[in-house]
Amino acid sequence: MKFLESGPFSAPPWIEPRTAYIHIPFCAHHCGYCDFAVAVGQDHLADLYLEALELELQSLKQPRPVESLFIGGGTPSHLSEQQLQRLMSMLNRWLIRTSSRAEYSTEANPESLTEEKCAILAAGGITRISLGVQSFQNHLLRSLDRQHQGSDIALSVANARKHVRSVSLDLIFAAPGATPQDWRGDLEQALALQPDHLSTYGLTYEKGTPLWKQRERGTVLPLAEDAELAMYESAIQILESQGYEHYEISNFAKPGHRCQHNERYWANEAYYGFGVGAARYVQGHRQLNTRNTNEYIRRMFAGESPLFQTEYLEGIERAFETMAIQLRRMEGIDRSRFLLQSGYELDVLAGTRLRNLIQQELLSDNGLSVQLTRRGKALADGVIEDLLKAKA
Repeated sequence: MKFLESGPFSAPPWIEPRTAYIHIPFCAHHCGYCDFAVAVGQDHLADLYLEALELELQSLKQPRPVESLFIGGGTPSHLSEQQLQRLMSMLNRWLIRTSSRAEYSTEANPESLTEEKCAILAAGGITRISLGVQSFQNHLLRSLDRQHQGSDIALSVANARKHVRSVSLDLIFAAPGATPQDWRGDLEQALALQPDHLSTYGLTYEKGTPLWKQRERGTVLPLAEDAELAMYESAIQILESQGYEHYEISNFAKPGHRCQHNERYWANEAYYGFGVGAARYVQGHRQLNTRNTNEYIRRMFAGESPLFQTEYLEGIERAFETMAIQLRRMEGIDRSRFLLQSGYELDVLAGTRLRNLIQQELLSDNGLSVQLTRRGKALADGVIEDLLKAKA
């Protein structure tokens, strides 16, 4: 496995990508809440898709250095062992890790993550596995339309632990019918497995998904906002008491196990993206590939661009976007780095709205940086929306 130990980057990380995202769309089942680009019942296209993916990677013209890589989906672990070997081989051909500490992460589902697949992924350089657990309660897994059982999770974690240095669990709270006891049980069972990282997401009803349609028809009732807020606050209290660092609104990590890849996103830095539905942010241009798997394959074999849309954010728009994204982090917005990255002074850009939020104790200010307070984290979307009104 090749490494680049010398400094390979010539531009700041918000201009020149130091990380890459790879999308694998194939799934055994399309969960009712999912709004990602997925392909169900199309496993016969997997080999063609991997060939198309390599054609897109070839658009780099030459291998590029990266400090982190993230394979998402879909369900990357749904690929066969042979397909996973092929995937890792092509990624290592086109994306050269800068050091032995580079983070290579993949998503996986409990029902498809075997020890054999873990071994193949680790041999290909994967250092971190993020398991889509969502819940340990079978009745909540059914309400979320998941295919695994709560009893499947421990074995998947054990398989991953044998081969990678970091294991993360994704959990969803406020599922239909969930109680505070259910959520506490999920957190306790997750902690019993001693994961290095936990992500806790409130269930969202994405427009057009089956779950959204059920809510519109009244066949599914969402939890009240105060009940959802109580679950979020309990997660913070419980996980912090167990030594997890609450380093981003939805993410908690043991020391040394933050998701390096996602920290690039939350800094609003540049990144590559490859595959159906993948986004990229390069040289200030934000681009999105087509979300249709068949169309993606067709375009790549025809020598056409896979792009679905592209935009270039002007300076002040990019500055406001950076402000909104960086505020999600525990570190918040560092004034000097924000000025260097955006070209704007934070206090001039946000002005009165920034001061008002500090006075309301939704933001804290130590002079060097601005962060969400404990109360501000629970109301983060509203705080960010308020700051963005400074554009008007």
